[in-house]
Amino acid sequence: MPDILGATNPVPGYDNANVNRNIPVSPNNTQIQNVPDPSRVSRADGRTEQQSGGEGSPVRYDSNFQTFLQRLRGTPGAAESLARIFSGREGTVVLSGMSAGIAEEMSQILEMLRMDESQLLEFLTGQFRAGSRFGGALFALLRNAYARAGSDGVRGDILQFLKSYVDFDSTAHLESSILRNLSSMADAMPASWAEKLREMIARLQNGMAAGNRAGNLQLLQRDIFPYMSSYVERTHDFGLPRTLLTMLALHVSRYENGGEEKLLESFHQLSGYGTLKGQLGSIDDQSLLLLLKSRQLPGSSPAIQFSDHLAAAAARALRGEGSAEVQQAFQNLVHAMLINESVYMPLNHYILPLEWNGRMLFSELWVDPNAEDEQQGQGGRRESAMKFLFKIDVQSLGLFDVILTARDSDVDIQIACPDKVAPFSRQIEAGITQILANHELKPSRVLVRRMERPVALTDVFPKIFEGMNSVNVKV
Repeated sequence: MPDILGATNPVPGYDNANVNRNIPVSPNNTQIQNVPDPSRVSRADGRTEQQSGGEGSPVRYDSNFQTFLQRLRGTPGAAESLARIFSGREGTVVLSGMSAGIAEEMSQILEMLRMDESQLLEFLTGQFRAGSRFGGALFALLRNAYARAGSDGVRGDILQFLKSYVDFDSTAHLESSILRNLSSMADAMPASWAEKLREMIARLQNGMAAGNRAGNLQLLQRDIFPYMSSYVERTHDFGLPRTLLTMLALHVSRYENGGEEKLLESFHQLSGYGTLKGQLGSIDDQSLLLLLKSRQLPGSSPAIQFSDHLAAAAARALRGEGSAEVQQAFQNLVHAMLINESVYMPLNHYILPLEWNGRMLFSELWVDPNAEDEQQGQGGRRESAMKFLFKIDVQSLGLFDVILTARDSDVDIQIACPDKVAPFSRQIEAGITQILANHELKPSRVLVRRMERPVALTDVFPKIFEGMNSVNVKV
């Protein structure tokens, strides 16, 4: 039958039927892309939505955990970035191109870095306390109760109390974030709208200074939120103002959840359980608040002052002050700090910059308090150990990697040192051995060798890869 609908006559041997019959079946050809179907898992293909994370692929779309590992490998260390920013020579800053504000913050930090042994211990202890909100007898009790709880209700109420405590402890940060969001909103509004918002911001600042949390929430919920929502609705401004409004809603909900009333209510819920009543029932409201407030480090603490000045300098740099080199150095420092505080990082992380005997020293410290020892104990069982990794950049000497493993009183130390220090490795081993003996520790091994390459964090702590064992997707 002739093809009366065709625009042209078919060429013999190339009609549709023959072409379709001659296509080879290639089920494993990755060049043929699958039809996207969220309801099924198909074979790998050549789609670019899922990236391998290699060179030229700055972002992983397939996994949050793989993104974390990729950034962990590619982000310079905090010690390296600090070494680029600081110098201990006469209190000056080496890196040129700093603005006056950044240089002032750096000079104040440099004054803090001149420590003796007691000040160094106070600084390091302050970082330990600031880095953990859940230390002490109360949280140890709740941790044990959570592990032994026989119902999801008990676990849920323990987590609710901890959430209220975190918001209660973050009050100053939340208030600062709320005011910053509102100020950004006023800057993004036309002057006719911004004037009234700034008047309400001033009232909110006075309320926060007076500690009137209930009045602040009432002002936010009854006046500021409706006013900002009205602006977005009437002007159809769905850009920055709506984004700031969404962020404000999150901060205000945490601000409300962190009130003393909410905190005490969640604590009373816990003390009503039979398993916890005997242990928590004797704690009255005032004693609980006093206990939780006493855990907060004072603003005069060296660790808090150091972090405040460093954050202020980084904020100035990331807002565009200083040269491109200065901005890049602070950006690397912020990235390093954030990646080491990631929810996927199973280690404690601290930084330790100081000036010692006229020489600047920049160190990062990672700690795994529950590491499994490579050596097997009795019965072939791996013994628990505490493992440390120090990355130390010493002015005029170079980078040191120190791996320390402690098993009770037995200590194993491996040090990778720069070339100029390697000829003195025997003297260093003898000195470290003597130091350990003076503190009643037994050196199972002390090894000092020349550094061939900086040690990778994942080589020392394979526990980091445990996140691969869980289901992980990125939406």
